[in-house]
Amino acid sequence: MTTSSSVGQKLWNYCNVLRDAGLSYGDYLEQLSYLIFLKMMHERTQPPFTLLPGYQPPNIPQGYDWSSLLQRDGDALDTHYRQTLDTLGRQTGT
Repeated sequence: MTTSSSVGQKLWNYCNVLRDAGLSYGDYLEQLSYLIFLKMMHERTQPPFTLLPGYQPPNIPQGYDWSSLLQRDGDALDTHYRQTLDTLGRQTGT
C-alpha cells in the first residue's frame, strides 16, 4: 500500500468513526479539515521548509500543535483537541 493510499484509508476510517458517533457529513468534513490544517502546519516546521530563505514558522502556539495531539489518546485527546480548536479560533492569524 502506498503512503497516499494509507493516509486516505486512515482518513476514511476516521470518517467512519465520526459517522458512527452520529456526526453528519458536513460535521466530520469540518473536523478532518482542522486535523489536516494542523498536520500541514506541523509539516511546515520540518525540513525542507525550515531551510528556505526567509523561513518563518507557522503561528501555532506550542502545546496546541500536531505534536501535542500525538501525545494523547482517548478522552484526553478529545478534550485537548477541543481546547486546541478553541485556542486557535481565538488567535489572530490562524
